[in-house]
Amino acid sequence: MKILVSTILFQLVLISQCLAQLWSPDLGDGNFKNPIVFADYSDPDLIRVNDDFYMVSSSFNCMPGIPILHSKDMVNWKIINHVYQSLPLEKYNKPAHGEGCWAPSIRYHDDKFYVYFCTPEDGLFMAVTDNPIAEWELTHVVEVGNWEDPCPLWDDDGNAYLVRSKLGGNKLILHKMTQDGKRLLDNGTIIFDDQDKAPIIEGPKFLKKEGYYYIMAPAGGVSEGWQTVLRATNIYGPYESKKVMHQGNTAINGPHQGGLVELKSGEWWFAHFQDRASYGRIVHLQAVTWQDGWPMMGIDINNDGIGEPVKEYALPNVGHRYAVRIPQTGDEFNIVDLGLQWQWQANPKEEWYSLNKNEGCLRLNAVQNLTQYGNLWHVPNLLLQKIPAPQFMATTKVNCHLELSGERCGLVVMGRHWAYVGIVKEEESLRVAMFKGEYSRHMDKTREIESIPVSSETIFLRVKVTADKMCQFEYSKDGRQYLSIGESFKATTGKWIGAKVGLFCINPNMDETLSYADFDWFRME
Repeated sequence: MKILVSTILFQLVLISQCLAQLWSPDLGDGNFKNPIVFADYSDPDLIRVNDDFYMVSSSFNCMPGIPILHSKDMVNWKIINHVYQSLPLEKYNKPAHGEGCWAPSIRYHDDKFYVYFCTPEDGLFMAVTDNPIAEWELTHVVEVGNWEDPCPLWDDDGNAYLVRSKLGGNKLILHKMTQDGKRLLDNGTIIFDDQDKAPIIEGPKFLKKEGYYYIMAPAGGVSEGWQTVLRATNIYGPYESKKVMHQGNTAINGPHQGGLVELKSGEWWFAHFQDRASYGRIVHLQAVTWQDGWPMMGIDINNDGIGEPVKEYALPNVGHRYAVRIPQTGDEFNIVDLGLQWQWQANPKEEWYSLNKNEGCLRLNAVQNLTQYGNLWHVPNLLLQKIPAPQFMATTKVNCHLELSGERCGLVVMGRHWAYVGIVKEEESLRVAMFKGEYSRHMDKTREIESIPVSSETIFLRVKVTADKMCQFEYSKDGRQYLSIGESFKATTGKWIGAKVGLFCINPNMDETLSYADFDWFRME
């Protein structure tokens, strides 16, 4: 019992250290700082249900898909579930970079939670549940290409609608749908198309307030765009438009695409993203005031009639102060399930890993990947999580059991360009090595930068990431003294996602094996 208590206390200390050292937006004095989540939760949408807030975001090819975050105050968030574990299409059994879920919307209607999303080639999906932490029922509504960013609205007269945008277009399209939201009833009607005022309009979010239909929609592109709001007294329009938030003279580029919510206190708030390149699209929160029937997001700092995003503000008035918390990062691998922060590059398979073969460890099996050197771009079983802060250090302890030359396991920073440090099997010996690679359609550009022979199958691996996105790998034989290996490496974006960090174990050979690697823990600080 004493050992168990000591272990629990040690883990609590580790958690508190992570909270103190990783990005925390709650300043502890009644104010918060932006971003509220310094991680790649792109295209956020959120709702309030009684005293609880729920947020979803794009997940693209990462599985499980569409993380669901929960908060009591919109500042302190925790991951509580995913909408789906895998997508029911064979193409997602391999990495389909840049595809998968784009810009989901979440709504609550008649005691049910709904999430709608499109993939760029597979069409419209919806998911529904009575309980957001339980399993969601997933329906493939329409199989069609080039649809994106759907959002439903159940009107006061009982009719149900869906608004969406079109990939590569500048139009918003409205459909009627069945009450259960599982079937569209028409081919859709174009309700907005103004390429002068709102080019590249996308990501529409529906709202009805005081007789007006509002559509919140970003325009102008991901990195340099702004937030547009449309309104009309008839759901089919005509809609007038207004730019309600832009970068202005601030350092927050492209502030747009998000969710608008009303609090019990009467306050309104808007959560949106900012594109930070390899850090991904991180989440900001702005207070909203209504002026002449239009929402002003943020503060009109330069007096141009348009809101600008703020760096700090008073916490939302939810009637109570809540404990500081951040989305999960590190993992001690001491429970029966993987932490919700982890995602694979493709539909997961049970045979990829185990949490009970060696209690207290994550076992990654050496999944066969028949590309030259096991090119990581094509590896489905990379176990990755989002970069959680401008600068951080990730460390893991691994014990490997590799049989064939070329098999390897280790710690990776993944994007279109990637690098990793790992243990590599070569004939009868092992070495610790640092590799760099990059995506190429026709060849594998993976290069070994440096390697050092080792005699032990147990090694500590580490990456240090600085505020300029530079990464330096290290290794240790005893967990105390760490030595640099290889050269520094700049983290880069993936396809529509930020860089990620995580673990892997692969076999690039024609022969299959029973090789594996046991990871004792993964810690962020």
